[in-house]
Amino acid sequence: MTIRNAEYYISSEKVAQCPSEGLPEYAFIGRSNVGKSSLINMLTGNGKLAKTSATPGKTMLINHFLINGRNERDLHRKIQPGSWFLVDLPGYGYAKRSKKAQDNLERMISSYILERMDMTSLFVLVDARHDPQQIDLEFIQWLGENGIPFSIVFTKADKLSKSKLASNVQRYLNTLRQDWEEIPPYFVTSSETRQGREELLEYIESINDSLAGKDK
Repeated sequence: MTIRNAEYYISSEKVAQCPSEGLPEYAFIGRSNVGKSSLINMLTGNGKLAKTSATPGKTMLINHFLINGRNERDLHRKIQPGSWFLVDLPGYGYAKRSKKAQDNLERMISSYILERMDMTSLFVLVDARHDPQQIDLEFIQWLGENGIPFSIVFTKADKLSKSKLASNVQRYLNTLRQDWEEIPPYFVTSSETRQGREELLEYIESINDSLAGKDK
């Protein structure tokens, strides 16, 4: 897939405020400081699209970015055939938030995931450097119990040697196999080296193509 353009579209506090264009939506979520903004910028080729911060827990809204929404020959038309939304969801598990703020975010996240009809697939980001974290495993289990289509994206692959990276990924998959008969799709990525970019975009493109075929 070629990303011709990517632009900020809207931020929403509630699912009801999200766009009504009916485009496929691919949402990204993970623990705070997992490298979500950097990954989004790497995927879209726009280093300033999603705001990155040294302080975790900054994303507090549902942020929609329109991908391939414009055509150079028809700049006045906002939505083009083949357009889709990349959705940046707030991170979970940030301990420094108040309980009320954390509860509000959890309700926002769960309502989007469970109620948003346009959400086509969810990408759960996990830091490849760490052992499986209980909060991630519980979130993944919740997705499975609710029948949510999702993939796992291992981030920060460049921070590890190839052997250590392979070992960590395998350990994670083995942990999932304790509860899952079939492992969900997964990708190994690095925002620094752009590793995994083509694989992830091709995966999104294959789903978009499948959806387009169903519409014919």
